[in-house]
Amino acid sequence: MKKLFYPALAVFILMSTAFMSITSQEWKIADDFSIKFISKDPTGVFKEFKGSINFDENDLASANFDLTIPVASINTGNGMQNKHARSDDWFDAEKYPNITYKSKSVEKAANGYLIVGDLKIKGITKQYKIPVDFKKTGDSGKFTGTFNVNRNDFGIGKPGKVSDVLKVEFSVPVNKR
Repeated sequence: MKKLFYPALAVFILMSTAFMSITSQEWKIADDFSIKFISKDPTGVFKEFKGSINFDENDLASANFDLTIPVASINTGNGMQNKHARSDDWFDAEKYPNITYKSKSVEKAANGYLIVGDLKIKGITKQYKIPVDFKKTGDSGKFTGTFNVNRNDFGIGKPGKVSDVLKVEFSVPVNKR
């Protein structure tokens, strides 16, 4: 009887995991993404963006966004302004080379989805709820959305010199892995 116990246990474990549903879809970020920040002054884009996205509209509990923007990829359209944005007065790209966002949960919202997670800029982490729309077409899709960031919350620049609130607009096309 003991000789059959371990093989039977192994078969049971194997069979039970075979029926577990793993529906979260892994997506690869396409190169033609767009991440813009807009205000009266400054305005610009980030030219680099990477990370992992696991998202299935039918299984939000297993959705996960782990995203990174290299600060050095900032482009305001003005070389001197880019250099200043990378300096320790603003983003301090040498000490804090990346902006990161890691989701904690994803919820269905009236118009799309709400990603709840931690935004980390310049070593300071704040919880942000980012509204997104997701349009799926076959093996590809696109996440789009807009949210505001108060740069003073992250110690970026001096208060009052330029716009304190920056509107962030993003369009992130993805393809199934």
